[in-house]
Amino acid sequence: MIKSLLKRVVIAILTWEAKMILKKYRPKVVGITGSVGKTSTKEAVATVLATKYDVRKSPKSYNSEFGVPLTVIGRTSAWGSLSGWLLNILAGLKPLLTKQPYPEWLVLEIGADRPGDIAGLMRWLKLDVAVVTTIPEIPVHIEFFPSKESLIAEKGAIARGLLPNGTAVLNVDDPNVAGMVGKFTAVLNAGEGKILTYGRSKDADLSASSEKILYKEDAESSMPDGITFKLDYGGKSVPVRLKGVFGTHHVYTALAALSVGVSQNLNMITMLEVLVEHETPAGRLRALPGIKGTVILDDTYNSSPAALEAALDTLDAIKCQGRKIAVIGDMMELGGYAMKVHTDIGIYAAGICDYIFTVGPRAKLVAEGAKERGFDESKLIHCSDAVDAGKKLQQLIEAGDLILVKGSQSMRMEKTVEEIMAEPERKGELLTRQYEGWVE
Repeated sequence: MIKSLLKRVVIAILTWEAKMILKKYRPKVVGITGSVGKTSTKEAVATVLATKYDVRKSPKSYNSEFGVPLTVIGRTSAWGSLSGWLLNILAGLKPLLTKQPYPEWLVLEIGADRPGDIAGLMRWLKLDVAVVTTIPEIPVHIEFFPSKESLIAEKGAIARGLLPNGTAVLNVDDPNVAGMVGKFTAVLNAGEGKILTYGRSKDADLSASSEKILYKEDAESSMPDGITFKLDYGGKSVPVRLKGVFGTHHVYTALAALSVGVSQNLNMITMLEVLVEHETPAGRLRALPGIKGTVILDDTYNSSPAALEAALDTLDAIKCQGRKIAVIGDMMELGGYAMKVHTDIGIYAAGICDYIFTVGPRAKLVAEGAKERGFDESKLIHCSDAVDAGKKLQQLIEAGDLILVKGSQSMRMEKTVEEIMAEPERKGELLTRQYEGWVE
């Protein structure tokens, strides 16, 4: 009880400090929400805005009642340290008591674990740009909501924070996001505020098509190198190239970032140039060299049914000289949907993979789904944890194999990647969650 009370007190103080800092320095603010792609979109938006402005972005995935005010203040979590939280509070007073340099733009990730999370933030946080990425049919965190509709409504609550002369950036390909147009229209002043849509639809303001995977040929293997697609905007078509990332969701990430840039009249060519070199956060479907001449698709940051299906589609689309292997960990916070979606994913993966490794009690249902489709049981391998999966992979994999690794955060699937990556000495640079509070 005392711990809970202290938490509420710290949140209240940090929120008050953040509110006062925003009032004093008046930066412009981008808020990004959705069930898939928030962090990658935040990173890309910050990269684009940084071509012209001084930008601060949420570190890691600071998207909660703690994370958002900490980002505004410019501090990071103190975890379980009481003295660390006191230092954070004192740091929040400094820009209020003295004049300090402050960013022109804040790029904030806005999350919703439970009902009221986003609505609560929007009571004090005002946005110049609101971005909504994707809310799939079975969204992550739905376990804590009474229904899918209530989760969608909570994501849509970001509209309450949008300024009347602001811009809403919406993924029009997602029907749950497209359905929010009315909410945003209601808060925008006609002629001042605007809505920009993006997606593959030809009706989108920024439309993508002709997506292709790029390869880097060398003497030993064919390493996937990135993706390219055609962007149509304002009657013009331009090619877009993204290095080191794969999957349609990265196309959407780039489209969202470009939409924010367009809303601020940034130069399109300059934005495209910086996105070529933009580095997507670790664990978001990045290709890494593996041992024995293999290639790893590291998608270990988190997992949800839609994101896992998209990752499997990418595994299917990338050419390789060997076998295609998926290492699938439990998907969490799915409530009553958990049994069905794990089974369905197994059925889906069976049509793509040569081997399927499963990690966790829920993932056993993935194997059941694969068997239901007639998948060879000898190629279904259950593992006790992520490290065990890595060690078993070491015995199986051969040159030319392509290995997808994915699971929810709590499954720590990056430990699987660590066991089979060609450069484990670079794990701090290449893997997700390599920081205090996560690394054991």
